[in-house]
Amino acid sequence: MSTRGINFLDRWMADHLPNAMTDDPIAVSDLADEMWKAAECEGIKPAEINEEVDSVFEVIFEAMLHRDGSLPEEAGPA
Repeated sequence: MSTRGINFLDRWMADHLPNAMTDDPIAVSDLADEMWKAAECEGIKPAEINEEVDSVFEVIFEAMLHRDGSLPEEAGPA
């Protein structure tokens, strides 16, 4: 487990997402690319973050959708 990777992602999102207002998947993809570049500059390898999250894009997208503090909607019964 990489605590360093998830801590970096958490800090990056806290620093960058409050200034971003979008639900556009392309813009979210650009944000994910920015995060990866920042991680590389900090010497954090993708594996350190990927150990903790399946998709940085999905994490950022969900954070943007629920920026008001709401919880993601749960899927209905199968």
